[in-house]
Amino acid sequence: MNKLLILSLTLLLFSCKKEDKVEEEVAKIPVKFNVERFDKVFYESNPEDLSKIKAEYPFFFPEGNEDTVWINKLNNPLLRELYSEVQNKYSNVGPLEADLTKLFGYAQYYFPEYKTPRVITLINEVDKEAKSIYVDTLAIVALDCYLGKEHRYYKDFPEYERIGFNENQILPDLVNSFSYNKVAPPTNRSLLALMIYKGKQLYLKDKLLPDYSDAAKIAYTDSQIQWCKENEYQMWSYFVENNILFEANMKNEFRFINNAPFSKFYLGLDAESPGRVGQWLGWQIVRSYMENNDTSLKEMLALDAKTIFDKSKYKPAK
Repeated sequence: MNKLLILSLTLLLFSCKKEDKVEEEVAKIPVKFNVERFDKVFYESNPEDLSKIKAEYPFFFPEGNEDTVWINKLNNPLLRELYSEVQNKYSNVGPLEADLTKLFGYAQYYFPEYKTPRVITLINEVDKEAKSIYVDTLAIVALDCYLGKEHRYYKDFPEYERIGFNENQILPDLVNSFSYNKVAPPTNRSLLALMIYKGKQLYLKDKLLPDYSDAAKIAYTDSQIQWCKENEYQMWSYFVENNILFEANMKNEFRFINNAPFSKFYLGLDAESPGRVGQWLGWQIVRSYMENNDTSLKEMLALDAKTIFDKSKYKPAK
């Protein structure tokens, strides 16, 4: 058996033991919460119950709105239909509670200063910009944004956005929200800085959602993940040869970072590519950095992009 194979097997064994140890420690962390169904509380109430509901959930009732605003929502037939669809899908939130229990355990393992949050579900009228929020002691999930990508409510959204309405996007969306004050913002708008910023967010999902597939973490299909793996060298070569990694050009954000039907290399492969390939490449750079450096998760999240890139030893295989 050659030395390289022995080394690879040794590293794999060490990694598995380390992951098992983390899992054992996470299992010891007490995680107790109940999923509060604000959507049920609200849509199964009567107008005379409103003052009591407002007292229990004041953050959902901003000042300046008359009670008639909420009563009209309560009686709106379209919103009541939306609530009915949510109930059909999520009459039992037991599986969601189990997944959240794991997430909060890992979050408290890596960030001990955070305790188990209060978890509340609601309906936000399919606002895709505020699907799930996890800050401090509160986690909010808009269940009407996770009815499945084929649901009729999402038919007017483009295909590349509809994948985000699948149930398996609840936890990745929560981790995205959780990451905002954990990941150091990019110090400039270069493509590389944005790639590594997004890569850090995705790596955080590696740690907090270890049972999730890469496809679920980044909201890709399995075939899109496979495409990225097969074309990793070609994509990286394109960025290097065209000198765009250190360019602060907003066009590059739209081409390779922002959500889109495909990435824009202006080549024949564009139509086959998923959008946001810059995020995926940034993820691989961060993974490479963590494999090649003895750095804690918190320390890495605070590092600047140049340090991570320079020490990552990232070099995709041909």
